Amino acid sequence: MSITGSAGATAQRGVKELGGEKKVGWDEVTQGVTLNSFNGETIGASFFTQEQRDYNDFNSYTATVASWRILKPVYNRDICIDCQNCWVWCPDTAIVSRDKQMLGIDYDHCKGCGVCVEVCPTNPKSLLMFGEATGNDEALASWPEKKKKEKK
Repeated sequence: MSITGSAGATAQRGVKELGGEKKVGWDEVTQGVTLNSFNGETIGASFFTQEQRDYNDFNSYTATVASWRILKPVYNRDICIDCQNCWVWCPDTAIVSRDKQMLGIDYDHCKGCGVCVEVCPTNPKSLLMFGEATGNDEALASWPEKKKKEKK
């Protein structure tokens, strides 16, 4: 660890005196870093289908979180290229995918964060955020057209 200045030297000594490495807060973590669970074991939940996961009273499998949402992602199968970005990045594992094909969104577990929309590479995006009260058919009917690239 590299800390400069007299305050840094004090911090470095403090870390060594505690006998460990400097603990970082959530806002200091590098994007894309792997975080292990608190007890040091990793579960690898993203490698299991929803049916294969162990569920208990401490997770949201038994209770819906849909009431938390104000916006919801709507999925357009006609535009999707099955890149799996949404499935990989969804923090709630609410993207339903089988055999590397996107099938839809598990709205019981989706909290409406919009990460899936942000990582979608298609033009227009195959996932867009709409108001919770908007029906999926209504959302699909208002989907934007593909933007044409301007020639330079």
